[in-house]
Amino acid sequence: MTDGTLPARGGSAPKVAFFNDPKVRSLIFQGLALALLVFVIYSAASNAVTNLTNQRIAGGFGFLDKTAGFGISQTLIPWAESMSYGRAFVIGLLNTLLVAVVGIFFATILGFIVGVARLSPNWVISKIAYWYVEIIRNLPLLFQILFWYLAVLAAMPTPRNSYSLFGLFFANQRGITVPKPVFEAGSGVIGIALIVGIIAAFVVRHWARKRQAETGQQFPVFVTMSGLILGLPILAYLAAGMPVSFDYAQQGRFNLAGGMTLIPEFVALTLALVAYTAAFIGEIVRAGIQAVSHGQTEAGRSLGLAEGRILNLIVIPQALRVIIPPLTSQYLNLTKNSSLAVGIGYPDMVSVGGTILNQTGQAMEIIGMWMACYLTISIVTSIFMNWYNSRIALVER
Repeated sequence: MTDGTLPARGGSAPKVAFFNDPKVRSLIFQGLALALLVFVIYSAASNAVTNLTNQRIAGGFGFLDKTAGFGISQTLIPWAESMSYGRAFVIGLLNTLLVAVVGIFFATILGFIVGVARLSPNWVISKIAYWYVEIIRNLPLLFQILFWYLAVLAAMPTPRNSYSLFGLFFANQRGITVPKPVFEAGSGVIGIALIVGIIAAFVVRHWARKRQAETGQQFPVFVTMSGLILGLPILAYLAAGMPVSFDYAQQGRFNLAGGMTLIPEFVALTLALVAYTAAFIGEIVRAGIQAVSHGQTEAGRSLGLAEGRILNLIVIPQALRVIIPPLTSQYLNLTKNSSLAVGIGYPDMVSVGGTILNQTGQAMEIIGMWMACYLTISIVTSIFMNWYNSRIALVER
């Protein structure tokens, strides 16, 4: 019986037709796909250049050096209307990063609390967490932003009748006023001490884990890390002569004087993003905890560990391997969802960039800058989270 293919002389393998070679076909199809992609990009670019030329709009990024001429309600770096469009865009980018960092921090804490509460044996706590998740995650995010901005913060009293908390924090229609730190000469030592404390805390944590794996002896890691991170800056603060003070707000007859005011747009956007994202993180945490075998919990109880110790030492470390990948997606979503700030006028990257676009008409350049910034932020976040995920992954023995 033969299959119709004559063997080559000398016992060599039969020759295969050029196009029937899978590797050759793969290269050909990939080349055609790449050529099609290049053609589409070239056509789109040529069409854009032609349209811009017909509308007498000059291309390029030279407009970034021109005077902006508009105000920005929140700036982390000095700003004046006589400064350039480029600096205005950087301010918008910094405002976006501020919302993203603050939002991710508080959403993670609240999400873990909600996720653990969902599994609480206490019926009231469990149901509160359940209805929080079901209500918050099923309401549109823009609606929640507008709710906080229009229904909560806009309903606050005037500065003259501000709500006060311990005479340190004030809430009114203009935002939330908090004590403003004033850094004097020598305050840099405190920052250095903080960095040293954080590094030392992670070194101690690594040493304690290695010691426990080798000897089984536990070390008070949390107390030691807290002492290093908080204690060293406090000692540096005292040793440097207390170079950091606070400017407290004073309530006058018609207004507040002093302090630092968080504008209502920032507060509303941050609260909405934290509440919305925490609802999804809570479900991720709940699923991660339930993915851990119940036998692990029983083993911890048989060793006489308290429920809190079982959760911290056994359940959460194993659940993190399930939690981290979808948690990364929620961090990316929070960062990108911050672009909804344009709905309430918060000067984020999209809002400031939109103002620049309206004044200059440089649509292609502004959109390209948005894409580049969001892509960079997303890639950096993903790289960090993937690195952390690889650190906690199970190592086969």
